[in-house]
Amino acid sequence: MNVLVINAGSSSLKYQLYDMKTENVLAKGRVERIGMESSILTHEVEGQPEVREVSEILEHTTAVRKVLDMLTHRRFGVLRNIDEVQAVGHRIVHGGETFSESVLIDADVKLEVRKLFDLAPLHNPAHMMGILAVEANLPDVPQAVVFDTAFHQTMPKTSYLYAIPMVLYRKHQIRRYGFHGTSHDYVSKRASEYLEKPLEKLKIVSCHIGNGASCTAILGGKSFDTSMGMTPLEGLMMGTRSGDLDPAIVPYAMNKEELTLSEVNSMLNKHSGLIAISGISSDMREVVQAMNEGSEPAKTAFEMYVYRIRKYVGAYAAAMNGIDVLLFTAGVGENSDVLRKAVCEGLTFLGIELDEARNGVRSGDPRRISTENSRVEVLVVPTNEELLIARDTYRLVMTAKEAAFDE
Repeated sequence: MNVLVINAGSSSLKYQLYDMKTENVLAKGRVERIGMESSILTHEVEGQPEVREVSEILEHTTAVRKVLDMLTHRRFGVLRNIDEVQAVGHRIVHGGETFSESVLIDADVKLEVRKLFDLAPLHNPAHMMGILAVEANLPDVPQAVVFDTAFHQTMPKTSYLYAIPMVLYRKHQIRRYGFHGTSHDYVSKRASEYLEKPLEKLKIVSCHIGNGASCTAILGGKSFDTSMGMTPLEGLMMGTRSGDLDPAIVPYAMNKEELTLSEVNSMLNKHSGLIAISGISSDMREVVQAMNEGSEPAKTAFEMYVYRIRKYVGAYAAAMNGIDVLLFTAGVGENSDVLRKAVCEGLTFLGIELDEARNGVRSGDPRRISTENSRVEVLVVPTNEELLIARDTYRLVMTAKEAAFDE
């Protein structure tokens, strides 16, 4: 079965086509600047030159059609015709309390996703455009949705409730939801496979460190707590997001600087974090380079960033009454040996011992970077959220087919 995985944004669409027999990526690409006359489609097939096409793509239905045309293109395609796309899986950021697992799309699912627009106004409406665009182009092909928040629905009330009037939770579902769930789910399972230990017996702290960043306490294979909250703003210091801060800062800053709600929201989400403290960049590579060149603001930004990761790892070790595995994933977590070393140097009280030679090796596979004597296994596990989406989509479609056959 060929499964097309789509991640739709408001003006973009990323895709990967999987052959589920081998789980190989047949082709991948992205459409950028949707809604403009000069939209860009970039298409990649292993072993072939990248294809780049500029054209007018005014909405997502046309974007999906262009993707399908490219996948079946005589020279650049990998399929004979669009009938070879047998299922489509979508990433959706917010599933609220409604969705605790991936599901096949039907009218009821679409209705529930629309009800969640208020919880993720920048993401869920765009994801819905992707779903409708696929429907328009592939009306008979089953679609599934995989939610970033679903993995965290196992958190206990002590983890997900805020200490505010309960009426706000009952009426408006104000609570911790957590994000990056697809990534945390995938890498924790890969860690279990790599270590050849049952996931149910492991206490894992998973650090998804990219431009957006989160830590998750995974107890027995289930999310026990996570750093992001009702929105992705809470938790760790990030590329452009503030992470944790005193809530009273918001009205205080609004009053002192005469900021609107929109302006303060933009400040916390787009103009804080690494870029705010370093004054240089939201990219960790550029911050580290500036720090090595003697920039004090960059050094402060790096140390703050590392300090907050350490605090969460320590807190989650306490929350689970122990830790067996500390893992790093995502762009910064997978590629910055400097960051990993700095984080681990402050966690020796947990019995963590980093092997600097192992830490300096780059690989696309899971690997151990702790010493043989370390009481905690420290791993680097490359994430692959698209593969998890493809797997869930394949599983749901095959289960539905088997159920229909039994009837």
